[in-house]
Amino acid sequence: MTTIQAAIMIGLAALATQITRWTPFLLFRTRTPALIRYLGLVLPAAIWGMLVVYCFRGGPLVEGSSGLPEVIASAVTLGLQAWRKNMAVSIAGGTFCYMALVQLVFC
Repeated sequence: MTTIQAAIMIGLAALATQITRWTPFLLFRTRTPALIRYLGLVLPAAIWGMLVVYCFRGGPLVEGSSGLPEVIASAVTLGLQAWRKNMAVSIAGGTFCYMALVQLVFC
């Protein structure tokens, strides 16, 4: 791939990203439909649930450390979310806790 082809591909990817980000604002300029508002309310919890299932789907919950680092890090994540109500802090804190447990405690 030449430099010009790479630049064209990057430009098209950027354009496609901007089109998908701006289209809802252009379509729903005056009033947001009820379905979109409903999805805005229920999807965050559904995504959290899906992430939990994804994270625990192949974990060693019955062997080795019996999943103790995962359970502790999940509890830390839930506690941070309940306390701070900030998703970035919750995810970062849970990830840091899990990595510290796996690297330093349950190594």
